[in-house]
Amino acid sequence: MPRVFAVVLCTTTLLTAIAVSASTASPGFAAERVSAVPAVPGGAVPGSPGTCSQVYLPLPDPACQPGAVNPDVTQETIGSTICVAGWTRTVRPPVSYTNALKVRQIAEYGYADTNPAHYEEDHLVPLELGGAPRDPRNLWPEPRYDAGGGTAADKDEVENALRKKVCAGLMPLAAARTIMAVDWRRGRSAAATR
Repeated sequence: MPRVFAVVLCTTTLLTAIAVSASTASPGFAAERVSAVPAVPGGAVPGSPGTCSQVYLPLPDPACQPGAVNPDVTQETIGSTICVAGWTRTVRPPVSYTNALKVRQIAEYGYADTNPAHYEEDHLVPLELGGAPRDPRNLWPEPRYDAGGGTAADKDEVENALRKKVCAGLMPLAAARTIMAVDWRRGRSAAATR
C-alpha cells in the first residue's frame, strides 16, 4: 500500500477512534488470533526473504505488521489491565517465542545485518496499550539503531507516556493505539507525551 494512502487511511482511523464511544473496540485493528504460520498479505510465502519492505523504517511494513490488539483490553478494562503496575509481565510472550519469530522476520525484511541482538522484537501496538502479545501482525524486528528517525528506545518513551495519559483519563485508549500504529514518532510532540 503506498505510504500516502496508508497515512490517509490511518488518519481517518484515528479520527474515527477518537469519535467512537468508550465501549467499542479500537477500529482498524484485528483482535489477536495466532496461527502456527500466519498468512502474509499479498500472497507471499511466510518466511520468504524480502517478503516485507524496509522502505517504512523506522516503522514496520504495514502490509506485514498492521497491528493487532488484545481483546481483553478495552477502555472499560484499563483499570484492571494496562493501568495496573506490572500487568504487561502477565501477558508478555516468552523469549523462546519472540526470538524464533525475530529470526524469521529478519529474513522476511531482508535485513543485511542478520544479528538478532541488533533488533528488538517489538509490539507495534505496545503491550502497555493493550497490543496483542503473540500475534505476528503486531510483532516485528525493530532496529535498535537509528533507522530513519528513531530507535526502539525512542519508541519505548512514547508508549510509556501515552499509557500514562490513557490511565490518567487524558486520552482515549483507541487514540493512543492509533498513534502508535500509524507513526509513533508523532507521539513525541509535547501535546501527546506530556
